[in-house]
Amino acid sequence: MNEQAEAAARATSSPGMSLLDAVGNTPLLDLSRIAAGVPGLCLLAKAEYMNPGGSVKDRPARAMLLDGLRCGLLAPGKTILEATSGNTGIADAMIGRALGFPVTLCVPARGSSAQKTAILRAFGAEVVSTDPLEGSDGAIRKARAMAAAEPEKYFYPDQYSNPANWRAHFETTGPEIWEETRGRLTHFVAGLGTTGTFGGVTRYLKSKSRRVLCVSMQPDGPMHGLDGMKHMPSAMVPAIHDPTLADASLEVATEEAFAMCRRLAREEGVLVGPSAAANVVAALRVAREMADGPATIVTILCDGGGRYLSEPFWEEP
Repeated sequence: MNEQAEAAARATSSPGMSLLDAVGNTPLLDLSRIAAGVPGLCLLAKAEYMNPGGSVKDRPARAMLLDGLRCGLLAPGKTILEATSGNTGIADAMIGRALGFPVTLCVPARGSSAQKTAILRAFGAEVVSTDPLEGSDGAIRKARAMAAAEPEKYFYPDQYSNPANWRAHFETTGPEIWEETRGRLTHFVAGLGTTGTFGGVTRYLKSKSRRVLCVSMQPDGPMHGLDGMKHMPSAMVPAIHDPTLADASLEVATEEAFAMCRRLAREEGVLVGPSAAANVVAALRVAREMADGPATIVTILCDGGGRYLSEPFWEEP
């Protein structure tokens, strides 16, 4: 019996929960202190940092790898290859090891926090550093070149082009949000990186009610500090991105997100990273500028702040 078959057998015979089954069903947190300055606002945030790999990326990573196994593209002897700013790479490294596969990740040099890189190495992933000036686009180009040069060696799920990415959120994150809010949300707000989270959740919510307004968020410029987010006008646009899904779009400055990281930690006891904080900034702006009357807004806390503790933004300016 090969390593992958042994892992599958353990998952079906053990009374404990498998690592893959532990992904999802994250709590919806009430950010009442942050929302206090906006009359009529109920601000809720999906705590995706409570996934076993510590981020929202556990969901699409699981979906893409399992899809690869079902299709036979991920088979014994293959190495999982992905381009990542960190979180998808961590999810791939964690799940890949649980399934018995080695993992190689293309990561922009200095584009990922020291903590993220340390986690990747702790899982035994091979890290290929790419040009920091090219950001995530450079990592994508490198991964594509490696996959094309050695197709027999690598399984390259390509999170930016793989529809299993957004389908993971259509099938899990969206239904969870709908059920947790009992269908009473008025707005959904989330940032654009691979665009899988926003695209999948929005498609699901729109299938349940056309009254839910879905607002996308992105950084306000190409040089930003929102890990995993893309400034679409200056970046390689993911193949899975559908710009017609958003009812509106907002831009958030990195400094606003850093300030919200501090507020969330000190007012709510919620320690998250800059992209999660940027989602909260955008949600508050939606409440102030777009909401007509009482609003129930749901956003995404992409990952935890422990992955950014070496960054200087935690100190007050």
